[in-house]
Amino acid sequence: MTILYAALLGLVQGVAEFLPISSSGHLALLENILGANGLMELDGSAFFNIMLHLATLAAVIIAYWPDIVDMLCEVGYMASDLVHGRGLSAKGNPTRKLIYMMLLATVPLFVIVPFNDAIERLNAIPWFIGAALILTGTLLYIADRMPRGKKTAGTMTVADALVIGLAQALATIPGLSRSGTTIAAGMGRGLKRSFAVRFSFLISLLSVAGAVVLQVLDVLEEGIDTALLPAYGVGMLVAGVTGYFSIRLLQRIVRKGKFGGFAYYCWFVGVVSITVWFRLNG
Repeated sequence: MTILYAALLGLVQGVAEFLPISSSGHLALLENILGANGLMELDGSAFFNIMLHLATLAAVIIAYWPDIVDMLCEVGYMASDLVHGRGLSAKGNPTRKLIYMMLLATVPLFVIVPFNDAIERLNAIPWFIGAALILTGTLLYIADRMPRGKKTAGTMTVADALVIGLAQALATIPGLSRSGTTIAAGMGRGLKRSFAVRFSFLISLLSVAGAVVLQVLDVLEEGIDTALLPAYGVGMLVAGVTGYFSIRLLQRIVRKGKFGGFAYYCWFVGVVSITVWFRLNG
């Protein structure tokens, strides 16, 4: 892998991980359509995948640093309350409730773990990824036309968190955007648009951290090619920087009520990927 290819993968990861257009779908399409036809050699290692995930994790932490600090402080207060027998009630404490809702939204991911290998195999089926992108576009289009919700951390319910968590679990399918699917689910449950975006990115901290843990064994088995570390570093830097600005861009777009514009992009890429694949393999 050259520095150019690493930078390209970092760019795709940073942009598509946070904009609702599916990073896994775009990476898989690049690898299948460009790689399979000798146009590019885009295969990455398990270690590089971890580096890209850590870069996007850093982007979320920087973008939502005040929230991260508040939650870390609240965890300390929770520990103190537990030690002094005051209980762990979140009543009247939106930060504590946000932590509980994030944990609940992560639960459905554990149901998906046994199916990871089957889901991974879908990366080799470009027409399926294209269909999933079309579905992502449809979800975005519908969500953008829903009445604006008012729920925030203090008023969202257990059912809201679980529905969003289920959407996140389903979005492990390549072509289904994690951010797009969870934000659409949040808007569908009546969350305020800005909070739906915030909650989606905050729960990504837990899901990305989990993905990194699951990939550690692959790294230990595969090993690390130290000669590629400069390329990996460039890809990581590109993913982190573009990821941060993608978060800021999406926040701005959603505030202006133009979230559904991504639907047309997903439809276009989905149709083109299906058409190109069948023409190349027909």
